Amino acid sequence: MRYADIVLPVPLPKLFTYEVPNEYHGTLAAGQRVVVSFGKKKLLSGIIFSLHNNKPEAYETKPIISILDDKPIVTLSQLKVWEWMADYYQCTLGEVYKAALPSGLKLESETRIFYNDEFEAETEMPEKTQQILDFLAAKKYSTISEINQFSGLKSCHHIIKQLIELDAVVVNEQLKGSWRPKTEVFLSLHNNVRNENSLRDAFDSLSRAPKQLEVLMLFLQSTGGVSEAMTGKEVLKKELASKAVNSSTAINELIKKEMLVQVKRNVDRLLTSKIENVQKVKTLSPEQDSALQETLKGFDENLPVLLHGVTSSGKTEIYIHLIDQAIKKGQQALYLLPEIALTTQITNRLKAHFGEKLGIYHSKFSDDQRVEVYNNLLNNKSYRVILGVRSSVFLPFSNLGLIIIDEEHENSFKQFDPAPRYHARDVALVLGQGFKSSVLLGTATPSIESYYNVQNNKYRLVELTTRFEGMMMPEIIVVNTREAQRKKMMQSHFSPQLLEHISEALSNKQQVILFQNRRGFAPFMECMSCGWIPKCKHCDVSLTYHKHIHQLICHYCGYSSNVHATCQACESPTLNLKGFGTQKIEEEIGQIFPDASIARMDYDTTRSRKGYENIISGFEQGEYNILVGTQMVTKGLDFDRVSLVGILNADQMLNHPDFRAFEKSFQMMAQVSGRAGRKHKRGTVIIQTSDPEHPVIAKVRSNNYAAFYQEQIEEREQFNYPPFYRIIHLTIKHKNQNVTNQAANYLAGLLRSVFGSRILGPQVPPVNRIQDHHLQRIMIKYERKASPSQVKKLIRDCINQTLANERWKYVQIVNDVDPL
Repeated sequence: MRYADIVLPVPLPKLFTYEVPNEYHGTLAAGQRVVVSFGKKKLLSGIIFSLHNNKPEAYETKPIISILDDKPIVTLSQLKVWEWMADYYQCTLGEVYKAALPSGLKLESETRIFYNDEFEAETEMPEKTQQILDFLAAKKYSTISEINQFSGLKSCHHIIKQLIELDAVVVNEQLKGSWRPKTEVFLSLHNNVRNENSLRDAFDSLSRAPKQLEVLMLFLQSTGGVSEAMTGKEVLKKELASKAVNSSTAINELIKKEMLVQVKRNVDRLLTSKIENVQKVKTLSPEQDSALQETLKGFDENLPVLLHGVTSSGKTEIYIHLIDQAIKKGQQALYLLPEIALTTQITNRLKAHFGEKLGIYHSKFSDDQRVEVYNNLLNNKSYRVILGVRSSVFLPFSNLGLIIIDEEHENSFKQFDPAPRYHARDVALVLGQGFKSSVLLGTATPSIESYYNVQNNKYRLVELTTRFEGMMMPEIIVVNTREAQRKKMMQSHFSPQLLEHISEALSNKQQVILFQNRRGFAPFMECMSCGWIPKCKHCDVSLTYHKHIHQLICHYCGYSSNVHATCQACESPTLNLKGFGTQKIEEEIGQIFPDASIARMDYDTTRSRKGYENIISGFEQGEYNILVGTQMVTKGLDFDRVSLVGILNADQMLNHPDFRAFEKSFQMMAQVSGRAGRKHKRGTVIIQTSDPEHPVIAKVRSNNYAAFYQEQIEEREQFNYPPFYRIIHLTIKHKNQNVTNQAANYLAGLLRSVFGSRILGPQVPPVNRIQDHHLQRIMIKYERKASPSQVKKLIRDCINQTLANERWKYVQIVNDVDPL
């Protein structure tokens, strides 16, 4: 008997083994999807991980019910990466599977309700019940979600339960696939009229049908002429119909008369306008060419290369040359970016060079579009280059020759929730090892870990120290806001120097970026009489005021509350807004400069893909003078007319309680400073801070990364932080605070008996209640030479022992490896 280990979309530590029925012998392979029964009623689709002859001893195996694919949809290379991720990030293969595949390729068990044709009602039913029954009778079957939508009920379960008891309906669990290929109807000349004589006869026969004659003429024009039409060239039916008023009937008549023939075809949802003239790659400057040659030497040594290039040094052009070389070798290339906003801007540059060889993959695309990119790569069709965000590491590459990780320092490469909590940069490096790919990490502000790898000869360092075409680095001015406030010179949140430079930039038709790393209008409201602050009902955080909807919103769980006129504690009307977010900056700068056109780029304005595109393209084309934004505006965006960048509150970043706070602050300030003075003119950066002598600000000012790194690495080594040690956070959650505390203390005791002084905590995290769950956190620091799989086993044993206790069986314990 043959058996298969199946990866199921459930967070269980071990794979389940199923029998392979005789009729499937020789037809199955690792990576194929199959349908299996799981539990009492559920049907799940899973991925075959391996095939073998070993019957499990602990349980009776069930047979595989059916095969969904003729060939694997997950490659062996992908399965190896999945296995590494589950091991290193201390999660299950099922959790990796859920993250790796687009939803359209993961089938889900959905309850279908079928109408019983033999049912006869003995009594009159309530109105709503009768409506649902009539709906089912008309449709024959429906899903619960469809019935809810039809009935307007939040939940129709109670009515369905009554109908089941009456035998009016029956329930059947069936698998539902959410992806369907997009189809279009195409028209071509019928074989009967594909010669000149028969086509002439067709025209003569339509002398009394002028509308049909007009449509046939339009069809021939659309194909490019009679000779093209004779070859069977097709035209989209809807496009032809749009060229003449009321032409649908005429088209259908031509089809009936066998002059035109229609066919339905699957079409690519991702097809955009074709690039008629693909551009050649540009000639590099001497500095860029030197960097390119040094990069290729690193690749020859089989080392990842860290390209440390100052902002606007022309790193992207080097990437394009490397991609072009990979394609000429018949290889694929993966270009990873941390933010969807960046894919919006760089797509046109890559499209101009690589045309239809370029595929784009990120979460703002519909699931159907993501499935089509996945299938295009799986079947080795047109895409040779993939431009995408972190989830692109899960795509089914077959001949991956080059991986570019742009802005490699960015936190956005880290997945926070749900599991697997992976870092795409590190997964990409593992992916590169599997394919023996060349790997390039590019940034103006390297992560401490990557620069440490350079110092230890694990990466090769290539530097670009000058800006492209001799552009000067921006002038950085540090403004002491504490002094300005003392002298009452601040106008709201703006120093006189910043306002003066904004005014000058606007008068010179230049653009301005204002950076404030907090969205919303104000971080919180406070009663000036008693100090009461409105807080979230479900999280231990203050609510942020959003002016455009006049609501208080929690940025952790989304809870919203109306704004009260009086304090809910003392009923005083003295409620004031405290602090400032991007909305407030947008409003106040608009009041100071009423003629300026202002855009805001933060999470609230970029929820859709079009949100990103509209803001970025509008700013590029000069529709806006001022762009106000959160950290989104720091990430590698390239705007020609920006002469001024204002960092409104550097203290907020520097004072964050985190060992990476200085690293993140340096990176953010250096990156946003790089947006200034892009072409032909030196830009200006104004940093507002109450501590102008802060060492991080001094390093930003002098653009001295090496000195900054040296300070940080010494501190990291002294206190056993990465890159010298690895860190794991265990977060313990429960709705009862006492249960959380008891479980956390017990777990910490077990861990200390194994890991000793490597365990810190438990301690309360900065936000200690989220979505009604109280939190405690345990930090584990362990040496880099330790085996991740062995560490995972030891931690898992301690967690299992904790959860085995009856008092704590409903406690949640979340692993986060290499937290940021």
